[in-house]
Amino acid sequence: MKTCFILFFTLISTGLFSQAGYKIDFTVKGWKDTTIYLGHYYGEQTYLKDTARINGKGEFFFDNKNTLPQGVYFLVLNKNKIFDFVVGSSQHFKMETDVADFIKNMKVTGDDDNRLFFENMAFNVERNKEAEPFIKIIKDTTLKEDQKKEARAGFSKINEKVMTYQKEVIAKNPNTMTARLLKSTQEIVVPDPPKKANGSIDSTFQLKYYRLHFFDNFDLSDDALIRLPRPIYQEKLKEYLDKLFLPQPDTITKVINQLAAKVKNNQETYKYLVWNCMFMYQQPEIMGMDEVFVNLYDKYFKSGEMDFWVNAKIKENLKEHADKIRACMIGRTGANLIMQDQNLQPKSMYDIKAKYTILFIYNPDCGHCREETPKLVEFYNKNKAKYNFEVFAISTDTSMKKMRDFIKEFKTPWINVDGPRSYIKEHFSKLYHSDTTPTIFILDDKKTIIAKKLPVKQLDDFLTKHEKFSKLKKANVPPSAQKGTSGS
Repeated sequence: MKTCFILFFTLISTGLFSQAGYKIDFTVKGWKDTTIYLGHYYGEQTYLKDTARINGKGEFFFDNKNTLPQGVYFLVLNKNKIFDFVVGSSQHFKMETDVADFIKNMKVTGDDDNRLFFENMAFNVERNKEAEPFIKIIKDTTLKEDQKKEARAGFSKINEKVMTYQKEVIAKNPNTMTARLLKSTQEIVVPDPPKKANGSIDSTFQLKYYRLHFFDNFDLSDDALIRLPRPIYQEKLKEYLDKLFLPQPDTITKVINQLAAKVKNNQETYKYLVWNCMFMYQQPEIMGMDEVFVNLYDKYFKSGEMDFWVNAKIKENLKEHADKIRACMIGRTGANLIMQDQNLQPKSMYDIKAKYTILFIYNPDCGHCREETPKLVEFYNKNKAKYNFEVFAISTDTSMKKMRDFIKEFKTPWINVDGPRSYIKEHFSKLYHSDTTPTIFILDDKKTIIAKKLPVKQLDDFLTKHEKFSKLKKANVPPSAQKGTSGS
């Protein structure tokens, strides 16, 4: 009886644990006696995961006691990516094909996921062949739109076939990697807005609906969706934040925090989402949105929340960048700067009593600075009285001679100082983020930073809008009526 029990337990144990890790067998007719690599996607990057040796029959395999993270993988031969395949929950299977046509001749054993994946690719190949004549007509610039009507209709029907096919795959096999991949590309259908009791239409309905359902087809907590041939995860995040919300630091920070909370149970998607949002707002296109970077740094990195993966060096780099932004965010009071001018006399930026102070940080040897300076001189001479401003120009070079030569060459009519010859404790670049030159900041009469990193050509437009915005604000005009009036 005891012997039978031991034998029974052994059989159960073998059945339970024999499928641990992964083992993927390949046979590719036409390949032999060479090294091949297993690679995978990760956002915008690709990485090699494993190596194998192809024998004389074109046979090889990849295996390990640890399972592979789910996603889309590929084979690399002679530094060339050969074909993609998926790795889902089943990680012990076999794939056979030949060099004549990897996709068409693919046979998968032991994995329905890859069977679906290659069937979908083969289906798309056939539909593309059907669509070719229609596409040719649609792209023909010699034809009028009326002549393309039938071709567009034909192409539309083929597209409907593809969508119907994919929807069936998703519905019948929802948990497969193939279905999740296909679903991630499905568009959200936004219904027409319903009519209110009074017959009017809610103009905000569709935006609200799209926001609410934006991630219906894309599970942000599924880290397999990071490992796709296209960086859809990043694209979805960017579209959601850029197009569906007003570009205001507090608003965007709140939305990102909500998204992060939803994916927190998966450390991989948690760190990936937060890191990508940090990167998006490290050097944003919209002025002032770098405040989001500071907010995210404080919540996720300064707090130690991301210590489960980030090292001390990265944290220090993030801190340095966040602190530079923090010191000169829009709406903050700019720090005073006191440096020597060309006559070795101290000049204080706070001594400027003009309505606006334009801080111009440049390097005398910088080519772009030499292009922008004449434009700033022209703007200064033409608009100084109109806007009541003064320029406080800081040379980043230690050479006083270079600064003097620069002043003489460009006939700069403003206050010129040498940055390294400073009377303040902090280096000016830590108080006014200026990793590149030239960099421009605009401060108001209270030395509050109202704009930064503007090119000279935008100064006139910004100050005009800011003046208009200030007048409306003083007149207590509602914010909705002020839309589009302020460059700040």
